[in-house]
Amino acid sequence: MYVEDQPRFLNAAVELKTALTPEALFVALKQVEEQSGRDFSAVRNGPRPLDLDLLLYGSEIFDSVLPDGRPLRVPHARMHERAFVLRPLIDLDPGVVPPNSLGLGPESGRNPLTGDAYPVFPAGGERLWRTDDRTHVMGILNVTPDSFSDGGSYDSGVACAVEAALKLVEDGADVVDIGGESTRPGAAEVEVNREIERTVPVIEELRLQSDVVISIDTRKAAVAEAAIAAGADIVNDVSGGAFDAAMLPTVARLEAPYILMHMRGTPDTMNAKAAYEGGVVEEVGSEMRAGVGAAEAAGVCSWDIMLDPGIGFAKKDAAQNLELLRRLRTFVECEELSYDPPQVPCPLLVGASRKRFIGELTGETEAAKRDWGSVGAALAASAGGAFMVRVHNVPGTKQALQVFDAVTRPGRQSPEPEPQP
Repeated sequence: MYVEDQPRFLNAAVELKTALTPEALFVALKQVEEQSGRDFSAVRNGPRPLDLDLLLYGSEIFDSVLPDGRPLRVPHARMHERAFVLRPLIDLDPGVVPPNSLGLGPESGRNPLTGDAYPVFPAGGERLWRTDDRTHVMGILNVTPDSFSDGGSYDSGVACAVEAALKLVEDGADVVDIGGESTRPGAAEVEVNREIERTVPVIEELRLQSDVVISIDTRKAAVAEAAIAAGADIVNDVSGGAFDAAMLPTVARLEAPYILMHMRGTPDTMNAKAAYEGGVVEEVGSEMRAGVGAAEAAGVCSWDIMLDPGIGFAKKDAAQNLELLRRLRTFVECEELSYDPPQVPCPLLVGASRKRFIGELTGETEAAKRDWGSVGAALAASAGGAFMVRVHNVPGTKQALQVFDAVTRPGRQSPEPEPQP
């Protein structure tokens, strides 16, 4: 019997190695629950601060009674009833639970993924965003003199930059992405202190005036740390942790959401590294998987990671970028690529706004005049399952996506879930 009238809660599946027997592991889990404040005299299936269950123990089967009289059945006897258990378990490894072993599958008429469980992304603080209901919009704010499209537009002072950021928020941006270093092809590296001087005062003032989610666009750990201290929520790293060895440990220590983008080399060398003999989708997918593995090894939680295939970064022509957009769902669903260990699906960010490939397709040589083509790329990204798009023109993109999502994701534009402590 379940208590259905209760607040929403977070659920996750964790894989671990242990030398404990199933009985000893179960007892240890219950001890952790007790230490967290769980009252075992309360309603068993009602609200509680923490609930730890032993779902599987390799391929072994156990049906026993503990010395205190509590039953222990492994695999968990009722997990097939709980979408909130099965969805994260299947995300962890789609092949870990043969459906027929749980009485699931087409012949049973039951779908293990039905129910009101849905994936969320922690967007900083206590914000939890559904990743399956609508396409979120990240607005670009470059406080640089030399970015490829809007360089020099917002670097005249903090007030000018904050005014531009607030306009992005007014236009519907879910995230404002603030960067102090151009990563256009051939761009020179910016010294750490200079990058901090450009970005941190803007973040501090914007945080005073708005509760919008702020991301810091940087490759450098020191800049990321200063930005988070100033009020930023998310670290957006175009190097995927490859540029600064301190980045991943810093993100892990800060417990900040992390956008891991695919790029080879640096902005001044990436175009020479755009050969993908094994296929651009296959190699980008494999290299992003390696990046996720490195992030997890450094202590970054998998649920804090968003992936970005890096449109225009070490992708030399329109053909490569179009192939990534056409097969974007490959990264979302992780079905066509053979990962070992299996890839836990991560939300996907796509940043195609005003990129050169749009100019190649349309004949438009001025980056600032590529907004309509950029909207087309954003819709393609949404169709491919992207969680978020990074754009210069927020109002046009936002309006187009509102219509597109209403058509392609009917009934799923629900309010964001209320954060739970």
